[in-house]
Amino acid sequence: MADPGTTVTPYWELTFDADGDVDGPERDRLLAEAGSHGVRDLIVFSHGWNNDRSGATALYHRFFAPIPRLAPKARIGYVGVVWPSMRFSDEPIPDFPKSVAATEAEAAPRPALDKDTRQALLRTFPDRTTVIDRIAALLDRQPPGEAALEEFGRLVRLLVEVAPDCPQSRCATDTAADGEPGMLCGDTAAACEEFAQALAGLDSPGGTEGFSLPNPWDGARELLRQATYYAMKRRAGTVGEHGLGPVIGRLAGAAPGVRVHLVGHSFGGRLVSFALRGLPDGVSAVKSVTLLQGAFSHYAFAVELPHDPQAGGALRNLQGRIDGPLVCCYSHYDGALGTFYPLASRMADDAQSVACFDIGRVLGPKWGAMGHDGVQAVPGTRALTLAEALAGPLPGSGCVNVDAAAVVCRGGPPAGAHSDIVHPELARVVLAAGRIA
Repeated sequence: MADPGTTVTPYWELTFDADGDVDGPERDRLLAEAGSHGVRDLIVFSHGWNNDRSGATALYHRFFAPIPRLAPKARIGYVGVVWPSMRFSDEPIPDFPKSVAATEAEAAPRPALDKDTRQALLRTFPDRTTVIDRIAALLDRQPPGEAALEEFGRLVRLLVEVAPDCPQSRCATDTAADGEPGMLCGDTAAACEEFAQALAGLDSPGGTEGFSLPNPWDGARELLRQATYYAMKRRAGTVGEHGLGPVIGRLAGAAPGVRVHLVGHSFGGRLVSFALRGLPDGVSAVKSVTLLQGAFSHYAFAVELPHDPQAGGALRNLQGRIDGPLVCCYSHYDGALGTFYPLASRMADDAQSVACFDIGRVLGPKWGAMGHDGVQAVPGTRALTLAEALAGPLPGSGCVNVDAAAVVCRGGPPAGAHSDIVHPELARVVLAAGRIA
């Protein structure tokens, strides 16, 4: 069935809650209709941070739009995955209308907590209303002293915590060496200062003219953003493993001739990757996986970590569950993953300083993300430019890194080009990865 917000057909949506439970009628509709529509290739796309269903549908509409023209003879169906995530409203997205908060953020110092972001927090954490109100009050007042920052950190931890035995807690890490990130269990004042320095470096790159000590409350707001995104990252793994993976297994039984191609942006890349962990044994329906600015560890598929040979990635060797390639598109213009992901992911016992603003150089590759430099520590991984990938053909299996900076290059601080993914060239990569004629 076509959705009013899309121009491709047939199109279905799959909605999941934070623990991976799927909307039953939507799932049953897909299982009943995918085979009867004559679909041979089903492209399943998961958004990353996003505020509502309409925003997700708009992304799918724009990304899918050129595909019928690029593959006019292919029998393609489309699925949009909807799951509870959020985006801070001051982050502009290239080619999408700017929110009021994003416009204000460009013209004036960062607001404490804008109305749209506050509402998004309330939707995303519906049982944490009192905590969100207290966080907002502290950001509004910005009281001096480390005690207030430590109280802020305590509230942020309350906001994002989950029960230790729930599905989300079991999908929190990307590698066996990971633990609770330092921003949630270490010195809050120090973390806020580091985030504030990183923001100042993005605002005045390449120089220190007019330099002044950054406001730690700017860093506190960034701490809230990154902690919220950590919670979204955790949810993404849960939805993938406990939700999407089993649905694909059922689809393979209901429509065995359908070839499935998974696509994920940002945390959606983590979601579709963890779906491989949730596939039932013997299911070979997944023919390709394409990651667009994947917001999870570049070591997730590694058998062993360069800095800890006794530990491996949470998804080690699971690319072997794909009857085709795992294609990872990345860009060094992605500020969210190049600057803030390493800071937010670093463990509390990593004592390296971030006194300068070249976060990648200071912290090194230990805390790197897929969308910043591609899959790492997986032997046999191919490395291609975007032009080489489009000239094709792509490898038929294994991991393939594609430097997409030629098109993924637009966007302002703090996220940079993280959401600059709506390009026909990237749609062509998806088709090439899936060998969709």
